[in-house]
Amino acid sequence: MIALVFSMVWARRGQALVVALLAMFGVAAAVAAPAYLRAADRATASGQVETAAAEDLAIAVRAYQSDPRTVKPGADLVGPDLERNGSVLLGMPGFDYVYSVEYPTIGVEPSISYATRFVYRQDACEHLVMTAGRCLIGEADIILPEATGRRLELAPGDSIQLRAAVRVVPRGEPPFYAPVGVHKQFLVAGFYRVPDPRNVYWGTHAYFAPSSGLPPGANEPAFVGSATLHAMDRGAVEAGLDAYPRAGALDVDNLPAVRDGLVAMQAGATSLGGGVEMRSELPALLDRIDSGRDAGHRIVPVLAVALVLLACLTIFLAVGYGTEGRRPELAVVALRGARWGQRWWLATGENLVAILIGAVLGCLAGQLLVNAFSAYRFPGVGADPGLDSLRWAPVAAGAAVLTALLAERRQIATPVAELLRRAPSVPTSARAIAVEAVVVILAGVAVVQLTDDLRGVGTAAAALVLVAGSLVAARLLIPLATLLGRRALRRSRIGVALAGFQLSRRPGAVRLFALLTAAVAVIGYAASAVDVAARGRVDESVLGTGAQRVIELGPTGRPNLLAAVRAVDPEGKFAMAAMRLPKDPAAPTVVAVDTTRLATVAAWPSGAPAVESITRALHPAAAPPVDVDGAKVAFDITADGFRPGKAVAVSVVLSPRDGGNDEIVELGVLRDGRQTYGQTVPACAKGCTLNSVRIVGGTGTLDVSGHITVHKLTGGAPGNGVPGDVLTDPSRWRASEGGEIGRSADGLRIDVTSLNGLPSGMFVQPAAAPDPLPVATAGIGALPTIEGLDSRPVRVSVAAALPAVPGAGAPAVLTDLTYADALATDGAASSNALVWLNSSAPADIVDQLAAHGVTVTADVRASQVRARLDTQGPAIALWFYVIVAVLAAALAAGALILAASVDRDRRVEDLSALRGQGLSRAALRQATLWTYPVLIAVAVVAGLGVALLGWWLTGWALPLAGLTPPAIPLAGWPRPVTIGATALATLLMLAGVAVLAGRRTLRRIR
Repeated sequence: MIALVFSMVWARRGQALVVALLAMFGVAAAVAAPAYLRAADRATASGQVETAAAEDLAIAVRAYQSDPRTVKPGADLVGPDLERNGSVLLGMPGFDYVYSVEYPTIGVEPSISYATRFVYRQDACEHLVMTAGRCLIGEADIILPEATGRRLELAPGDSIQLRAAVRVVPRGEPPFYAPVGVHKQFLVAGFYRVPDPRNVYWGTHAYFAPSSGLPPGANEPAFVGSATLHAMDRGAVEAGLDAYPRAGALDVDNLPAVRDGLVAMQAGATSLGGGVEMRSELPALLDRIDSGRDAGHRIVPVLAVALVLLACLTIFLAVGYGTEGRRPELAVVALRGARWGQRWWLATGENLVAILIGAVLGCLAGQLLVNAFSAYRFPGVGADPGLDSLRWAPVAAGAAVLTALLAERRQIATPVAELLRRAPSVPTSARAIAVEAVVVILAGVAVVQLTDDLRGVGTAAAALVLVAGSLVAARLLIPLATLLGRRALRRSRIGVALAGFQLSRRPGAVRLFALLTAAVAVIGYAASAVDVAARGRVDESVLGTGAQRVIELGPTGRPNLLAAVRAVDPEGKFAMAAMRLPKDPAAPTVVAVDTTRLATVAAWPSGAPAVESITRALHPAAAPPVDVDGAKVAFDITADGFRPGKAVAVSVVLSPRDGGNDEIVELGVLRDGRQTYGQTVPACAKGCTLNSVRIVGGTGTLDVSGHITVHKLTGGAPGNGVPGDVLTDPSRWRASEGGEIGRSADGLRIDVTSLNGLPSGMFVQPAAAPDPLPVATAGIGALPTIEGLDSRPVRVSVAAALPAVPGAGAPAVLTDLTYADALATDGAASSNALVWLNSSAPADIVDQLAAHGVTVTADVRASQVRARLDTQGPAIALWFYVIVAVLAAALAAGALILAASVDRDRRVEDLSALRGQGLSRAALRQATLWTYPVLIAVAVVAGLGVALLGWWLTGWALPLAGLTPPAIPLAGWPRPVTIGATALATLLMLAGVAVLAGRRTLRRIR
């Protein structure tokens, strides 16, 4: 009997090969999913490490040691000694450690307002490039930055003196450095350049960070050796121990040990006592890796389940088709009195052998497919194959065998008379409808379960929806095909009628349509997920950044920021000044931008009002600013009504129009009567704008009230004064709490009513900005005030609503930087200044900005953010959907080939007979070549409809943006062009297979 079965396999080896291949695809899908997850885990960890910043990888331990000369002889240092006791911190597996010490010194720089960073760092010479001289050898050697050597005109071999220093901050005066040790003579051994300042070796010390207001190289370290460090007479120092990973230390298999090492290292730092601080962003990096892996483990199984179900449907179709082709053979076996077991074995043995062979090949093919794809998509990472990938292979193989038995059960149980019919009856029984209803109900239950989480039954929700939708569509095929066939017959379109009747009279055609629809639905669902996720990553990288490129600046004044940007881009083609307002943690993010350039530079969210309308709403016309031109600023003021001991002091904030930080001009305490108060302000030689006038009472003084009249405000040069009509027009001014603007024909009258409870005093400002300040909000309802640039509340009016604010998302607020600055009163430099750039920015934009008085501290590009997102778990997991789409197309093509091969002999007989009875060649071609292509065309349309239905019901649950999606609106539906391209590609591929199969049939008809 076994020999007979093998003979049957060989006799129908073509069909057996197709069944084996289909089983191989099903088992390969079950093997590929866990194998791909393993590869995805490795790729996620590797990608996050490769795109991480140095501070994300390093672990920094800082120990602060007091001046050793204040300790009694024989006593320990006041503070932990990492050099002697740091061994308790050496617990990170796969990490290297670097010991360092630094403190400030003076003696070589011409000013004591800044110090030379005196640094010992273990193995520093290995990470430096010497541009002149040599690196450290002797006890008195020192190497200096290349820029410092040029600036101070030093050469290798020169001698310099340094001494330890301490920073002194006197009250009311600029800070400076004072000596705390004796001089030491040093030999300048050479000058260095740093090939990679961002190398993780340098840790988080910011040795080479740009410095604001310092000469070139002044902020960079002067490196010395260990012996020099101990020989130096010094005061307090900061010792450091930096740990950073070696290659492979953060591979996915090592992450649990790394976490345990972090815990041990923190315990060691705690054991050293006070004065030790441990800082690291590595836990956040590990959390991102775990989050990406978790997202991948949720995404991959969704279509893996769908692909396994599709493979089972394909095997059901293939076995059913093959068994239908053997109906006469099964009838003969039954007529000869074969026992029930023999009938089962002869009916199923051929397919079972093919399925078992295919299952074995599928175990190998699934892993090889993942290996090949990983080598292509994740080079250098590897798939790390293992037996764990085979854990679902027996389940898939068992499902394939069970599917084959179910497909053959009906034919074995069919009476002999029915088996001998050439046109078998179409199954429309209540049992078939009940089975399909059960699948639909299961799909509904799984969708409902998705409201909780994408786990358990919810994982199969998408697969069940796609299969259920395909079965419902197939249930509608028979009446539709019959109707079209009868209509074509009445119109004498014989070829079309024969094609329609072929579909309506053949039960296998119905199952084939269900399979093709399901395959197209899986492909469409995969394309939808990939497209939506890709668009989300683009939005997150561009809209989340704010623009194509964002440059972060060191502390600078708002007028200086605006002037610098307008100087490098006077026409507003590529650059825009921006700033994040000081943020209360409980308040939404506020982004202030130069709205006149908003349309040119900023990324704009889809679905938002036109950017031009937002610009008009946020930057309405306002009164012109009050200008003060000239370096000798003078105020002609009359003060009256202030009681003895209740005088007020006045200061003003002037903003240079051509760049530079705000100038705070102290006019001093006002005296009774009319007086002139003046200061020389060199920054206003080219013109300034009056920002605010501050009026403050004495410390602890209550019930301050009186009247101030500003008669004149001049800049020193003739004709440079503020026009009198500006001072006498109360509408051109506004006062804060504590006073009000009065009417006077002799100047600006300020009535101070009470300064009680106002430690900062009251402020008077020109009405050069609308009040309340217009803003656009995202994700916020009512908003009475925001925190201003000076941290004071600012009244606002909501002028427009946005889906998201560029660079902030939602909830967030967008407003105009010029007006926000005009409402600020502090005159202080801000540390949150930004320059947004579009793709047209010149390559040397950083140098251009630096030349205009701002310091660049970071350069963030949307392309870099996109690269990081592309290495996260969701993006990597979605590549599996590409594999699924290819396998689904292969399953559909295999089913088509099998159906055509099984039907070929009978169709050749039928059509040859009709041909002999006068069927035209044209009708014959239509009947032969149109049957399956028409079926495919309808299946593509129906399949994409099912895919979109499945996406609507389940796509929202996929963590395409990670487990913590950003606060920006992300795409929810695939683009029509993506769906259209998917439909066209699928139609061409499957129709091509069908046409080739039809041509082979046509050639056999005589």
